[in-house]
Amino acid sequence: MTRVLLTGAAGQIGTELASALAADLGPQNVLATDVRDPGEWHRGQGPAAVLDCLDPAAVERTVAQFRPDHVYHLAAILSATGEKRPRRAWDLNVGSLINILEVARTHPCRLFVPSSIAAFGPGAPRSPTPQRTVQRPNTMYGITKVAGELLCDYYHSRFDVDVRGVRFPGLISYTAPPGGGTTDYAVEIFHAALADGHYKCFLGPDTRLDMMYLADGIRAARELMEAPGEDLEDRNAYNITAMQFTPAELADAIRKLMPDFTIEYDPDPVRQAIADSWPERLDDSAARAQWGWEPRYTLERTVAVMLEGVARKRSQDDETV
Repeated sequence: MTRVLLTGAAGQIGTELASALAADLGPQNVLATDVRDPGEWHRGQGPAAVLDCLDPAAVERTVAQFRPDHVYHLAAILSATGEKRPRRAWDLNVGSLINILEVARTHPCRLFVPSSIAAFGPGAPRSPTPQRTVQRPNTMYGITKVAGELLCDYYHSRFDVDVRGVRFPGLISYTAPPGGGTTDYAVEIFHAALADGHYKCFLGPDTRLDMMYLADGIRAARELMEAPGEDLEDRNAYNITAMQFTPAELADAIRKLMPDFTIEYDPDPVRQAIADSWPERLDDSAARAQWGWEPRYTLERTVAVMLEGVARKRSQDDETV
């Protein structure tokens, strides 16, 4: 049975990925780690531990003891937070990756490292953005993602580390709170809709971005990790996409189920500038051709699932107060 280690497991992706892996592989085969104490975030499915990925000895010790077949390295500082703390974003995003890659050299395992639409900048074609094109991002988060893609290429070609990854678009889910990203509005809006019937959006109404429901993103990561290595030409930074919309279009989709919902716009200059430099739509033809990628969630299905999920989570949270 495959044994899996996750770093950054308390984040938006890690929370759902750990649960999905535990359900399929058995909880004992999935070790969820984060820099925070598991008592703050772990839901009791399988083992969990504190792991600071900036501590190379701790990373080495954890991998040597658990002996994972697959590692999902999810620890990172996201785009908006990264602009507030650029040096910290560089140190964590790149430093932790180097530590994971180094350990993967001596403890062979298959490694998943996510990249992002942030890896592109204003000089890249925005719709569609090709799999291979100019990458000159103007955010620290994006810079760390390009550096990460290059490091993964290097460790694969130089040391034969089996490292794989996708460029995630904005991810939408209700299980974990937003983590400081530019696309957080597409999560916040559902909580506000159900709490207040109104949302103040930090992006302008016509800001079109590439987006994905998180269940599709988790499935993409897992399918890529199971794909035959000889089929992977691009390997560690596949474009994947599912849907594209603006805040105004998302609000219209919510109003189909909540007719009284209202929205106003108060663009935040930093996050608006970041969004304006990102792709509107990724060209994911390489992922489709090389490992069979195909999304399942449309905007309409995502809105219905999010409203139901957020409502259920709010009810559960109220019961525990």
